[in-house]
Amino acid sequence: MVLAIPSRLGARLARRRANRQSQIINRLEQVDSAISDVQYSDNWAGAVWAEGDNTFTFVTGTFVVPTPSGNNGDSASAWVGIDGVTCTSAILRTGVDFTVSANGPTYAAWYQFYPDIAGYFPDITITAGDVVKLNVTASSLYSGTVTIDNLTRNEKVSQDLFSFSRLCGRDAEWIVEDLEEDLGFPFANFGMVTFTDAIAGTYTPSGATIVDIQQNGKVLTSTSITGSSVTIKYV
Repeated sequence: MVLAIPSRLGARLARRRANRQSQIINRLEQVDSAISDVQYSDNWAGAVWAEGDNTFTFVTGTFVVPTPSGNNGDSASAWVGIDGVTCTSAILRTGVDFTVSANGPTYAAWYQFYPDIAGYFPDITITAGDVVKLNVTASSLYSGTVTIDNLTRNEKVSQDLFSFSRLCGRDAEWIVEDLEEDLGFPFANFGMVTFTDAIAGTYTPSGATIVDIQQNGKVLTSTSITGSSVTIKYV
């Protein structure tokens, strides 16, 4: 279903889609010394592995698409990816944006080989409550394939990607991102996103570093890991 979007919001979404650019993690100083396994960022929340070069070539996770709330234009994005934490030269990732609008939330499926601008998948339907599986596969340090599979609607899209920027294969992550934090637009209340069947090669999220979003001294998310699941809650 295509929803009408108020004009100012529509214009901003059009600009975002023309120039969408998720960022590498912006890490902050740890603010709770009693929780040694939690780090803080102003744009990423979730679970992150950081190992040696060429450790990760595949990351997957499945989640139920949430219903964001807030003001028109508030947004967030759920995705899986390779690199962007200790290796910042490139990130291979794919996910779903969710944005609040007066006529109901809008969703967009996307892919990116950072630092290149992200692209969008036009031929897949995403709505609240859909079960969506994300796959990222690096076939070399300069190429890979991303796939989004809407298991609820039996719709699947994929994209082969190439970049002049080099992956390291050090990092794997399952993330909810404040994708417009650097532009000053509000982070949507996304409720909860749980990545299930989360796998990165031979790794599960168990033992990975937890990252939560903190902005202006306030922690906005709470992340937990149970076996092969990562749950990220807006607080």
